[in-house]
Amino acid sequence: MKKILFLSAILIIGLANSQHRFLEIPKLSEADLKSQKSEKYADAPAEVLYRSTHFNIDNKGHMFQKVVSRVKIYNREKAVDYLDHEIVLYDDKKGSVETLTDLKAHTYNYEDGNIVATKVAKDEKYRSKEDRHYNVTKFAFPNVKNGSVVEYSYQIMTPFLVSTPKIMIEEEIPVRYSEFILDYPTVLSYNINYRGNLMPTHRTVEEKRLYGDSYKTYRFGYENITPYINEKYVLNNQNYKTGIKAELNAAMTDNSVRSFAGSWLDIRKRLYDHQAFGQELKKLNLVKGVLPQDISSITPPMERAAAILKFVQKNYTWNNENSVFTDNGIKNLLSTKVGNSAEINLLLTQLLQTAGLKADPVVLSTVDLGMLLAYSPSISQLNYVVASISVNDRIHLLDATQKQSEINMIAPQALNYSGFIMTPKEATEISLLYPDRSKTILSIDAKMNLDGTFGGNFKDRDTKLYAMMVNSRYSSDTSAFADSYKSGYKFPISNLKHGIQDNNDFETSFDFTSDNFVDAIGSKLVFNPLLFLYSQNHNFDQKEPRKAPLEFYSAYDRTKKVTITIPDNYEFQNVPKSKKFRTDDNALQYSYVVTQAGNKLTVETTVSTDDSVYPKEYYPAFAQIFDNITKQEAQVVTVVRK
Repeated sequence: MKKILFLSAILIIGLANSQHRFLEIPKLSEADLKSQKSEKYADAPAEVLYRSTHFNIDNKGHMFQKVVSRVKIYNREKAVDYLDHEIVLYDDKKGSVETLTDLKAHTYNYEDGNIVATKVAKDEKYRSKEDRHYNVTKFAFPNVKNGSVVEYSYQIMTPFLVSTPKIMIEEEIPVRYSEFILDYPTVLSYNINYRGNLMPTHRTVEEKRLYGDSYKTYRFGYENITPYINEKYVLNNQNYKTGIKAELNAAMTDNSVRSFAGSWLDIRKRLYDHQAFGQELKKLNLVKGVLPQDISSITPPMERAAAILKFVQKNYTWNNENSVFTDNGIKNLLSTKVGNSAEINLLLTQLLQTAGLKADPVVLSTVDLGMLLAYSPSISQLNYVVASISVNDRIHLLDATQKQSEINMIAPQALNYSGFIMTPKEATEISLLYPDRSKTILSIDAKMNLDGTFGGNFKDRDTKLYAMMVNSRYSSDTSAFADSYKSGYKFPISNLKHGIQDNNDFETSFDFTSDNFVDAIGSKLVFNPLLFLYSQNHNFDQKEPRKAPLEFYSAYDRTKKVTITIPDNYEFQNVPKSKKFRTDDNALQYSYVVTQAGNKLTVETTVSTDDSVYPKEYYPAFAQIFDNITKQEAQVVTVVRK
């Protein structure tokens, strides 16, 4: 009986899939236009009614991407991400260009019993040049109201067959229907890189005759998709949503099979054969004599490597462009002193090699592009290079794009779990996680006056990776950085200073005065001894089951230290007691330490984590610990006259 039921279920699923028709755009209904909220998700600001992405590769070496998207807007103010659109096109500047055709965009409203369409006019579509390789077509939907439906469709023709863009199936709003379709001639072969837990409602994978030839087709259709809630302490939530991307792994030419991405060794060969990677790396004659002799003659290998890193940081500047390939080449970098991430760090690799160190490039995908999958080789997802050295059988990473980096401290955007060391013969996976501990130290030295007002000095100091990250924000926009402090406090601040310290820490400091820290209760003055460093809430407040790990860039210590001096004719009462708590495995620890000497009270709290990444199973422990921290730090102290 169980076998019969199982076979019946398979038959029903197969029949349902066989009856589903892909690439059929449903007619826009009056019911959809009249609806004021999603049936299942009443608070959703918008809902995808229909979305189709169809990739079709012809026998002439062109890929056509046809896109149709229809979105219902329930709350215009909260659905701003769906009120305009950008289409990015690539130009390799070598004769291969992506082109956009058949762009149509409309806003639909229901007015006086009729469906009224407002077209995005030609003069409302405009193109911008993001850099020398990318052109972007942008448009905004007109006449959008609560209840409108916005729809666009277009086709991109691309000569680049290496991979498709990653198509996201899950979104932050509900999705009624979404489909992914890939059709390609059987002389080609693609890996389907599938990430996420969502399974298709309708699925077809087969070889059949399409477009007059033998084709392989992948067709996935999804119905009634729950909104994906982005989680805090995640570097890129896209990593954990369901998404699909196809990567070319082989092609048959002249009765022989050429492998492109069957393994990371295939990727290594393609990189080393490439004019803008391996061939550039071979040009060691270009960098002979570039290093000063006093650097080349340093005996300890780690000191020599550190000196070479500083030399490149001082003399060459990253142009903020990420790439695994050089743009203008190492020779141009040597003359202009400016280059992309590949040029900067391939030069660094060459200089390390000429100085007698065992150095190789490491290729990776930056955080914003998503994690690399070891089981799914992809050259199209590689967009960054760092250098590596092997000293005493231990691998160390170096990144000269960042002026403040040290050995094993690479750009935060490159801390994306793993990359691959590409030697002339091997491809070896390596961890990219930051191995050290960073610290944030918030300190207040304050004095309470006789009238209950406070004055003092505040310092915010970061070390290691955190210092480099803060300095990067400061350097990119010093005014905005200063404004973030000026607007972040509800009391007057003065003498605001920022900057890198001699030991590479980054520190911000200011003086302050305030009359709102103290509550007078009769003859007693009551206040929180952490002053403005106390927070009533914390961010580990997620109610739904955790989907993603907790990601912090770095293991860290976060310390608050407040020293308060009161007038000589006053004394402290009801002083909180010191306390410590931790997880069972000491992975997360907290201490609250109180010391008193006469009319001076010091409260020092420290939160410590042992790792930069924790499995999602740790989330309840973090939530519980931070609940206790919030309660512990809510304690107040009383000051009275002697």
